[in-house]
Amino acid sequence: MEGRLRIVILATAQFAVPALEALAQDGDDIAAIITRPDRPAGRGRRLRPPPVKDAAQRLGLPVFQPERVSGPEGIELLRNLAPDLLLVAAFGEILSEDVLAVTPLGSINLHASLLPLYRGAAPIQRAILAGERETGVTVQWMAREMDAGDVILRRSLTIGEDENLGSLHDRLAALGADAALDALDLIRQGEAPREPQDHSAATYAPSIKPDELLIDWRKPAAQIARQVRAFSPLPGARTARGSELLKILAAREASVPADEGVPAAAAESSAKPGRVAEVTSEGFSVEAAEGRLRVLRVQPAGGKPMPAAAYATGHRVARGEVLGVAS
Repeated sequence: MEGRLRIVILATAQFAVPALEALAQDGDDIAAIITRPDRPAGRGRRLRPPPVKDAAQRLGLPVFQPERVSGPEGIELLRNLAPDLLLVAAFGEILSEDVLAVTPLGSINLHASLLPLYRGAAPIQRAILAGERETGVTVQWMAREMDAGDVILRRSLTIGEDENLGSLHDRLAALGADAALDALDLIRQGEAPREPQDHSAATYAPSIKPDELLIDWRKPAAQIARQVRAFSPLPGARTARGSELLKILAAREASVPADEGVPAAAAESSAKPGRVAEVTSEGFSVEAAEGRLRVLRVQPAGGKPMPAAAYATGHRVARGEVLGVAS
């Protein structure tokens, strides 16, 4: 199909904002933005609009917020908008076949992984947790099964050694904007491929559960460091300190120093998971099942993020105290 496309964008989260901004400047006809309804958020539980709504209003684009796009109201809205194509990115609702059948050219989805790896709601966090060194974005034709559609294109990038959720999310969002533009060019020219995914190689990235944010000091320090990075800056990996939860926002694995005359293996075997091993001007270190975690940045309950060294001084973190045990 040559010429301009009439597009409806279904998106909600911040990940989709760079793609929305890029498409708004690209010359196609964005008929509307459909996003999720405003939801209560924060301590005051005030209604908060989705990030995509804020961006769409700033760009002067029409915004609709049906409770369910797959319901009668949403399908009627789409039919009235009469788009050529749906572009879906970080939307938050599984779309029915009736929705996917509305447009003559079909529907495409921008996903934050190299499909078929990490299908699902939390691909960025899961990739960091797994210790992946590479990830990327995929633009796929939407199918009935979630994230299982034929691939139009993939774009990859390297995950930095100390990269956290926030920085990787932003880099993937920018990469996704470029990928979405390239995919739309291929569709306009009638050259968009339909590469079937290898379903036998699929892995999954389910939503993060609250208990996954809790640090288990009985795990290796390297694994805990990945957990910290996967949930930083939000919602934050956390551990109990006394009766309160302490979020750990930045940390790195640290080796166990060998005492003179004591083999390193013996020193590590005497470690107590969760025990503060030392407090320094850089922060404090905590013993794990294997190695130690050097804590660099924290957020106390009800407080603001701060350097771990400042927290240790102001809140009297002591060598020998044990984290992860609520009292």
